[in-house]
Amino acid sequence: METSAMASLSASNHVARVMSVANHVADVDTSSRIENSWRRCLISHKLDPARQGPPQTLTEAEIRHVAEPLEETIRLLTPELDDLARVLRDAGYCVNLADANATMLFSRLPGEADARMFLDWKIYTGSNFAETFEGTNGLGTALAEQKPILVHRDEHFRAQWHMFSCAVAPLFDHDGRLAGAINITSCREDLERAAHQLALAVTMEATRRMEGAIFRDHFRNAWIATVPGDGGSGLLAYDEDRRIVGACRSARALLGLTDGLIASGIDLSRYIKLDHSHHADDILEMRRADGRPLGQSHVAPPLCAKAAALRRDAPVDRFDALHRLAGRDPGLIRSVKRLRSIGDHNLPVLLHGETGVGKDVFARAIHAASNRARSNYVALNCAAMPESLIDAELFGYEAGAFTGARRDGSKGLIVQADGGTLFLDEIGDMPIGLQTRLLRVLENREVWPLGSLKPVAVDIRLISATHRDLGRMAEEGAFRADLYFRLRGMEVRLPALRERVDRDDIIRQVAREEAPNCRLSQEAWAQLVAYPFPGNMRQLRHALRLAGCTAEDGVIMDADLDLPPFGGRTTEIDLEAAERAAIIEALRKNGGRVTEAARALKLSRATLYRKIKQLKIDTAQ
Repeated sequence: METSAMASLSASNHVARVMSVANHVADVDTSSRIENSWRRCLISHKLDPARQGPPQTLTEAEIRHVAEPLEETIRLLTPELDDLARVLRDAGYCVNLADANATMLFSRLPGEADARMFLDWKIYTGSNFAETFEGTNGLGTALAEQKPILVHRDEHFRAQWHMFSCAVAPLFDHDGRLAGAINITSCREDLERAAHQLALAVTMEATRRMEGAIFRDHFRNAWIATVPGDGGSGLLAYDEDRRIVGACRSARALLGLTDGLIASGIDLSRYIKLDHSHHADDILEMRRADGRPLGQSHVAPPLCAKAAALRRDAPVDRFDALHRLAGRDPGLIRSVKRLRSIGDHNLPVLLHGETGVGKDVFARAIHAASNRARSNYVALNCAAMPESLIDAELFGYEAGAFTGARRDGSKGLIVQADGGTLFLDEIGDMPIGLQTRLLRVLENREVWPLGSLKPVAVDIRLISATHRDLGRMAEEGAFRADLYFRLRGMEVRLPALRERVDRDDIIRQVAREEAPNCRLSQEAWAQLVAYPFPGNMRQLRHALRLAGCTAEDGVIMDADLDLPPFGGRTTEIDLEAAERAAIIEALRKNGGRVTEAARALKLSRATLYRKIKQLKIDTAQ
């Protein structure tokens, strides 16, 4: 009763504050975006800050209708959205892609405890958060103003949203028109505003990459040049005759381009000069038409030209992505060779590796290399989904199967993956009861949705991933042994970043991808090379992405790298990982020769052989 009374008092105080600001009673900064939005909500939208209740939510049929025009965009952006969700998941963020009307069309929920809050408050696919309905909120206000914004807790117009913090960046299409927004929302009370500001910076950078992907996909048959600018680079598309055919929003602002000028086929030389001959995908100097330098520009040829060059030079290898992921790591190179040998056989693959090593990326590459590449790749993180929801998500349900079920029912992920690949991440966290149902699906090749009177036949390739020792769990009864052997058609071990022999190559490549407009200082490089990265590839990408957002003058300094202190921990797993890394490094330096490696480590040869076997180190080169 006391807690309820305090909540009611807090809501009343919030409503009074909103009303005083709108009526110019409070002494506030009239230029504040939040307070200006509050006034719009009261005066223009006629909203009540004390109103209770969930947001407007579309039915599944309505979602399909609204999402249909954006299907290709959603498909194109899903990998980047999934990556953003992985980066922010541990901070309790929900990641959404919304259309220009503020309807969420894509959602990735955080871990179980935080996910429950979002589900209870109906913050997921189909919910609408337009400012005209919900008042001041990150998604609705960012779209109304077409600017990035952070709306922190009680800055929301409606008192009931005071526990959420939303950071949102509007998304613009290839013509610079508003297409939607990328929204991240957290309900964590322990995160200060500064932490959300950093998360907003990461989201803005991710949105910039998504806009680049949309632009490049639309103008895939044109030349595309980056246009350097103080506020970040823009993208400009032109044809073989050097006539401008497209420009993104920032390039339009920088060069003064309009729809009319672009439609007229205006010549590129009226605005910029490029020192190249249309034969390279390279970094070149860009100048304004009057000769003033603009800076370095990356010029990419049309995709059709790239494809033609590939056809001339060498046949396309569908396993290229897997080979790139393997790099120069001997163990991964051997695993990719084995994956090639099994070809398109429907053999399940079990990926084993620490959190953050890139199991989902590797699984996507396996799917892309198979004869199922044109069909769906569907992923479920068993650790991120509440146990009560995995059943419905995985197997689907009929209309009215349970309280809260959608009126049209729902296809489960297994059915959605029919003809393609189903990826079950962190399979070791799947409850025993669901393991039994999954085993039945693999044996009978059919699914029984909840509430259904008949099964649905399915044809899937299963890829699973875990950081746990499933073999030991099976021995201890914590995981079904029969399912374990079903999943382990072929096991691939993905090494931790600190164990990779090509670690330096990886850091350079990730720096190019995550901070393309920056270079690393010697101090930053030294810190990256020395750091053990317990969070592996995910932590490396997160650190470089954030550094790319905060670096001044395009130079990443060591202070820009948000790498927490790591060392001095004495848990068994840390000691084992450090020992394993030391042995692998000694073997690498000594060409795989155990005798020389033992001498370097000051161990007897017998002891080293025992440790190699115990730590499952592959000594073959």
